[in-house]
Amino acid sequence: MATPIIWKNVAVAMQSAIGNAVTITAVSVATDGTITVTASGHGTQAGDFVLIEAAGMTEINKRIFRVANVVSADFDLEGEDGTDYATFTSGTLKEVTFGTSIATMTTVNAGGGEPDQIDATTIHDTQRVVLYGLPAATSFTFDNIWDPADAGLIALKAASQSQAERGFKFTFGTGGRIFLFYGQVSAGLNPTGSAQGLVTTPVSISATGASTTYAS
Repeated sequence: MATPIIWKNVAVAMQSAIGNAVTITAVSVATDGTITVTASGHGTQAGDFVLIEAAGMTEINKRIFRVANVVSADFDLEGEDGTDYATFTSGTLKEVTFGTSIATMTTVNAGGGEPDQIDATTIHDTQRVVLYGLPAATSFTFDNIWDPADAGLIALKAASQSQAERGFKFTFGTGGRIFLFYGQVSAGLNPTGSAQGLVTTPVSISATGASTTYAS
């Protein structure tokens, strides 16, 4: 039975720094689905978070993973099953530091991710034949308490103004579950609301890769 989780005691952190790109020389998939990355001089340790940008194995492109099982130039993408993934051709990794706390969120909404529906019906079929195409980009929208002096909101606005992508990490108080994604920020810090209500400001993030989750 699933463990219910309530939106409380959730720590939200945004990328505060990102390391230099390190060239990935190989990505292998073991028979059990474990993905192993080879990158000389990567410098990461178990528990660190890395952004992977990859060609070929697009399933891991623009995604943030936790590092596990470091042995010299090799490490695993913790918990990721690459059994059915495409073949890696080239890519880089960058270590991500989550040092900016976002502590103003009041609502969280997510949308997108649904694939295009491609009509492949022929004149011979007796019902519609639909194939799934590319998924729409996932977008996240948040209402935040409006405080133009808040360091987290200031960092979000700076990322928005520079049209920068940032990594985000949600750590849930229930069981320590972790949710990671990477995307482009839109945050104008404009105040919104209604009479006698809380002054809020919207923030939206368009994810540029799939999310990653960990049970703890």
